[in-house]
Amino acid sequence: MIRLKPSEKILAFVHDIFLLESELEIEHKLPFYADGYPGILYSETKDPIALYPANKELPNFFLYGQTIKPIELRVNGKYQLIVFLLYPFATRILLDINPKEINDACFDLYEVQKVDTKSTTAKLAVSNPTDQIDIITNYILELVKSSSNNFDNSIKLAVSTIIKTKGTISITELRNQLYITERTFERKFTKEIGVTPKQFAKIVQFSFSLNQIKESDYTNFTNIAYENGFTDQSHFIKSFKKYTGGTPKEILAKFS
Repeated sequence: MIRLKPSEKILAFVHDIFLLESELEIEHKLPFYADGYPGILYSETKDPIALYPANKELPNFFLYGQTIKPIELRVNGKYQLIVFLLYPFATRILLDINPKEINDACFDLYEVQKVDTKSTTAKLAVSNPTDQIDIITNYILELVKSSSNNFDNSIKLAVSTIIKTKGTISITELRNQLYITERTFERKFTKEIGVTPKQFAKIVQFSFSLNQIKESDYTNFTNIAYENGFTDQSHFIKSFKKYTGGTPKEILAKFS
Protein backbone atom coordinates (compact mmCIF):
# COMPACT_ATOMS: atom_id res chain seq x y z
CA MET A 1 0.00 0.00 0.00
CA ILE A 2 1.32 3.41 -1.00
CA ARG A 3 0.23 6.51 0.90
CA LEU A 4 0.12 9.77 -1.05
CA LYS A 5 -0.43 13.39 -0.06
CA PRO A 6 -3.55 15.06 -1.49
CA SER A 7 -3.26 18.19 -3.59
CA GLU A 8 -3.55 21.41 -1.63
CA LYS A 9 -6.67 22.17 -3.68
CA ILE A 10 -8.62 19.43 -1.88
CA LEU A 11 -6.92 19.36 1.54
CA ALA A 12 -10.08 20.75 3.15
CA PHE A 13 -11.92 17.58 2.16
CA VAL A 14 -9.37 14.80 1.69
CA HIS A 15 -7.22 13.45 4.53
CA ASP A 16 -5.15 10.90 2.61
CA ILE A 17 -4.84 9.04 -0.67
CA PHE A 18 -3.93 5.35 -0.83
CA LEU A 19 -2.90 3.21 -3.78
CA LEU A 20 -3.33 -0.54 -3.31
CA GLU A 21 -2.35 -3.00 -6.02
CA SER A 22 -1.33 -6.58 -6.68
CA GLU A 23 -0.26 -8.57 -9.74
CA LEU A 24 -1.06 -11.93 -8.14
CA GLU A 25 -3.72 -14.03 -9.86
CA ILE A 26 -5.36 -15.22 -6.65
CA GLU A 27 -8.43 -14.34 -4.61
CA HIS A 28 -7.55 -11.39 -2.40
CA LYS A 29 -9.37 -10.76 0.86
CA LEU A 30 -8.93 -7.17 2.02
CA PRO A 31 -10.27 -6.44 5.53
CA PHE A 32 -11.60 -2.97 6.34
CA TYR A 33 -12.38 -1.75 9.83
CA ALA A 34 -13.91 1.35 11.39
CA ASP A 35 -11.61 4.38 11.25
CA GLY A 36 -13.97 7.37 11.29
CA TYR A 37 -13.43 8.32 7.66
CA PRO A 38 -15.67 7.83 4.62
CA GLY A 39 -13.98 7.61 1.23
CA ILE A 40 -14.11 7.52 -2.55
CA LEU A 41 -12.80 4.32 -4.13
CA TYR A 42 -11.92 3.66 -7.76
CA SER A 43 -11.02 0.12 -8.80
CA GLU A 44 -9.55 -1.65 -11.81
CA THR A 45 -10.19 -5.37 -11.57
CA LYS A 46 -11.00 -8.32 -13.83
CA ASP A 47 -14.26 -9.02 -12.00
CA PRO A 48 -16.34 -6.66 -9.85
CA ILE A 49 -15.25 -6.32 -6.23
CA ALA A 50 -17.46 -8.30 -3.84
CA LEU A 51 -18.40 -6.84 -0.45
CA TYR A 52 -18.69 -9.30 2.43
CA PRO A 53 -20.58 -10.30 4.53
CA ALA A 54 -23.26 -8.65 2.36
CA ASN A 55 -22.06 -10.70 -0.66
CA LYS A 56 -22.75 -7.71 -2.89
CA GLU A 57 -20.99 -6.65 -6.09
CA LEU A 58 -19.69 -3.08 -6.04
CA PRO A 59 -19.37 -0.56 -8.87
CA ASN A 60 -15.86 0.48 -9.84
CA PHE A 61 -16.33 4.07 -8.61
CA PHE A 62 -18.20 4.67 -5.38
CA LEU A 63 -18.38 6.56 -2.11
CA TYR A 64 -18.43 4.51 1.08
CA GLY A 65 -19.76 5.81 4.38
CA GLN A 66 -18.71 5.29 7.96
CA THR A 67 -17.54 1.71 8.44
CA ILE A 68 -18.84 0.46 11.79
CA LYS A 69 -19.08 -3.30 11.39
CA PRO A 70 -16.06 -5.18 9.99
CA ILE A 71 -16.20 -5.76 6.24
CA GLU A 72 -14.07 -7.50 3.66
CA LEU A 73 -13.49 -6.74 -0.02
CA ARG A 74 -12.80 -9.79 -2.18
CA VAL A 75 -11.04 -9.42 -5.50
CA ASN A 76 -10.21 -12.12 -8.04
CA GLY A 77 -6.84 -11.72 -9.71
CA LYS A 78 -4.70 -8.64 -10.05
CA TYR A 79 -6.16 -5.34 -8.98
CA GLN A 80 -5.54 -1.65 -8.48
CA LEU A 81 -7.49 0.41 -5.96
CA ILE A 82 -7.25 4.15 -5.43
CA VAL A 83 -8.84 5.38 -2.20
CA PHE A 84 -9.42 9.04 -1.34
CA LEU A 85 -9.95 9.11 2.42
CA LEU A 86 -12.40 11.94 3.10
CA TYR A 87 -12.87 13.96 6.24
CA PRO A 88 -16.03 12.80 8.04
CA PHE A 89 -17.99 15.97 7.22
CA ALA A 90 -17.26 15.79 3.47
CA THR A 91 -20.04 13.35 2.53
CA ARG A 92 -22.92 15.77 3.04
CA ILE A 93 -20.96 18.73 1.68
CA LEU A 94 -19.90 17.05 -1.57
CA LEU A 95 -22.97 14.98 -2.39
CA ASP A 96 -25.80 16.39 -0.28
CA ILE A 97 -26.76 12.96 1.03
CA ASN A 98 -27.53 11.91 4.58
CA PRO A 99 -24.28 10.32 5.87
CA LYS A 100 -26.24 8.04 8.19
CA GLU A 101 -27.92 6.37 5.20
CA ILE A 102 -24.59 5.03 3.93
CA ASN A 103 -23.12 3.79 7.21
CA ASP A 104 -21.67 0.35 6.40
CA ALA A 105 -22.83 0.91 2.82
CA CYS A 106 -21.84 2.51 -0.48
CA PHE A 107 -23.20 5.17 -2.81
CA ASP A 108 -22.73 4.54 -6.54
CA LEU A 109 -21.13 7.69 -7.94
CA TYR A 110 -22.69 6.96 -11.34
CA GLU A 111 -25.94 8.17 -9.71
CA VAL A 112 -24.54 11.69 -9.23
CA GLN A 113 -26.44 14.09 -11.49
CA LYS A 114 -24.71 17.42 -10.89
CA VAL A 115 -21.35 16.44 -12.44
CA ASP A 116 -20.40 14.16 -15.35
CA THR A 117 -19.28 10.98 -13.61
CA LYS A 118 -19.29 8.89 -16.79
CA SER A 119 -16.85 11.26 -18.44
CA THR A 120 -14.60 11.03 -15.38
CA THR A 121 -14.58 7.23 -15.33
CA ALA A 122 -13.93 7.13 -19.08
CA LYS A 123 -10.77 9.18 -18.48
CA LEU A 124 -9.80 7.00 -15.52
CA ALA A 125 -10.03 3.83 -17.61
CA VAL A 126 -7.28 4.94 -20.01
CA SER A 127 -4.93 6.66 -17.55
CA ASN A 128 -2.02 5.66 -15.32
CA PRO A 129 -2.26 5.91 -11.51
CA THR A 130 -0.61 9.35 -11.32
CA ASP A 131 -3.05 10.81 -13.84
CA GLN A 132 -5.96 8.96 -12.22
CA ILE A 133 -5.26 10.70 -8.92
CA ASP A 134 -5.34 14.06 -10.74
CA ILE A 135 -8.61 13.10 -12.46
CA ILE A 136 -10.29 12.13 -9.17
CA THR A 137 -8.93 15.31 -7.57
CA ASN A 138 -10.60 17.36 -10.32
CA TYR A 139 -13.80 15.34 -9.89
CA ILE A 140 -13.88 16.26 -6.19
CA LEU A 141 -13.30 19.92 -7.10
CA GLU A 142 -16.28 19.72 -9.46
CA LEU A 143 -18.41 18.35 -6.61
CA VAL A 144 -17.24 21.19 -4.36
CA LYS A 145 -18.10 23.84 -6.97
CA SER A 146 -21.56 22.37 -7.55
CA SER A 147 -22.35 22.07 -3.84
CA SER A 148 -24.71 24.46 -2.10
CA ASN A 149 -23.85 23.15 1.36
CA ASN A 150 -21.49 24.75 3.85
CA PHE A 151 -19.39 23.46 6.72
CA ASP A 152 -20.88 23.53 10.20
CA ASN A 153 -17.80 24.97 11.87
CA SER A 154 -18.75 23.76 15.34
CA ILE A 155 -18.99 20.15 14.12
CA LYS A 156 -15.82 20.51 12.08
CA LEU A 157 -14.02 21.65 15.24
CA ALA A 158 -15.58 18.83 17.26
CA VAL A 159 -14.39 16.22 14.74
CA SER A 160 -10.90 17.72 14.72
CA THR A 161 -10.75 17.73 18.53
CA ILE A 162 -11.93 14.12 18.84
CA ILE A 163 -9.29 12.98 16.34
CA LYS A 164 -6.57 15.10 17.95
CA THR A 165 -7.31 13.57 21.36
CA LYS A 166 -7.50 10.05 19.84
CA GLY A 167 -11.13 9.75 20.88
CA THR A 168 -10.41 10.12 24.60
CA ILE A 169 -11.93 13.56 25.21
CA SER A 170 -15.09 13.62 27.31
CA ILE A 171 -18.11 14.48 25.16
CA THR A 172 -19.39 16.67 27.99
CA GLU A 173 -16.09 18.56 28.02
CA LEU A 174 -16.25 18.92 24.25
CA ARG A 175 -19.79 20.32 24.41
CA ASN A 176 -18.71 22.80 27.06
CA GLN A 177 -15.87 23.98 24.84
CA LEU A 178 -18.32 24.55 22.01
CA TYR A 179 -21.02 26.13 24.23
CA ILE A 180 -23.69 23.84 22.84
CA THR A 181 -26.45 21.81 24.51
CA GLU A 182 -26.32 18.00 24.55
CA ARG A 183 -29.43 17.58 22.41
CA THR A 184 -28.36 20.14 19.78
CA PHE A 185 -24.83 18.80 19.63
CA GLU A 186 -25.91 15.20 19.09
CA ARG A 187 -28.48 16.19 16.46
CA LYS A 188 -26.07 18.38 14.49
CA PHE A 189 -23.18 15.91 14.77
CA THR A 190 -25.27 12.96 13.57
CA LYS A 191 -26.61 15.04 10.67
CA GLU A 192 -23.12 15.95 9.50
CA ILE A 193 -21.17 12.76 10.32
CA GLY A 194 -23.70 9.93 10.34
CA VAL A 195 -22.94 8.71 13.87
CA THR A 196 -23.27 10.27 17.32
CA PRO A 197 -20.31 12.07 18.95
CA LYS A 198 -19.91 9.19 21.40
CA GLN A 199 -19.90 6.59 18.60
CA PHE A 200 -17.39 8.59 16.61
CA ALA A 201 -15.07 8.98 19.62
CA LYS A 202 -15.14 5.24 20.25
CA ILE A 203 -14.38 4.52 16.59
CA VAL A 204 -11.44 6.94 16.63
CA GLN A 205 -10.12 5.44 19.89
CA PHE A 206 -10.30 1.95 18.40
CA SER A 207 -8.70 3.05 15.13
CA PHE A 208 -5.66 4.56 16.83
CA SER A 209 -5.12 1.38 18.83
CA LEU A 210 -5.43 -0.77 15.68
CA ASN A 211 -2.90 1.39 13.83
CA GLN A 212 -0.49 1.09 16.74
CA ILE A 213 -0.68 -2.69 16.52
CA LYS A 214 -0.34 -2.79 12.72
CA GLU A 215 2.52 -0.34 12.43
CA SER A 216 4.71 -1.62 15.26
CA ASP A 217 3.68 -5.27 15.69
CA TYR A 218 3.06 -4.24 19.27
CA THR A 219 1.91 -7.24 21.28
CA ASN A 220 1.79 -5.76 24.78
CA PHE A 221 -1.94 -5.22 24.70
CA THR A 222 -2.13 -3.92 28.26
CA ASN A 223 0.16 -1.03 27.36
CA ILE A 224 -1.80 -0.35 24.18
CA ALA A 225 -5.03 -0.29 26.17
CA TYR A 226 -3.78 2.32 28.62
CA GLU A 227 -1.96 4.40 25.99
CA ASN A 228 -5.19 4.71 24.02
CA GLY A 229 -7.44 5.63 26.94
CA PHE A 230 -9.13 2.28 27.64
CA THR A 231 -9.83 1.60 31.30
CA ASP A 232 -8.16 -1.82 31.15
CA GLN A 233 -7.18 -4.63 28.78
CA SER A 234 -10.62 -6.25 29.06
CA HIS A 235 -12.29 -3.03 27.88
CA PHE A 236 -9.77 -2.78 25.02
CA ILE A 237 -10.38 -6.36 23.83
CA LYS A 238 -14.17 -5.91 24.04
CA SER A 239 -13.94 -2.81 21.82
CA PHE A 240 -11.62 -4.64 19.44
CA LYS A 241 -14.05 -7.53 19.04
CA LYS A 242 -16.93 -5.09 18.42
CA TYR A 243 -15.18 -3.42 15.50
CA THR A 244 -13.22 -6.32 14.04
CA GLY A 245 -15.03 -9.50 15.04
CA GLY A 246 -11.82 -10.89 16.53
CA THR A 247 -9.26 -10.48 19.28
CA PRO A 248 -6.16 -8.27 18.83
CA LYS A 249 -4.00 -11.37 18.32
CA GLU A 250 -6.34 -12.74 15.65
CA ILE A 251 -6.44 -9.44 13.77
CA LEU A 252 -2.69 -8.90 14.08
CA ALA A 253 -2.18 -12.27 12.36
CA LYS A 254 -4.09 -10.98 9.30
CA PHE A 255 -1.53 -8.22 8.82
CA SER A 256 1.52 -10.40 9.43
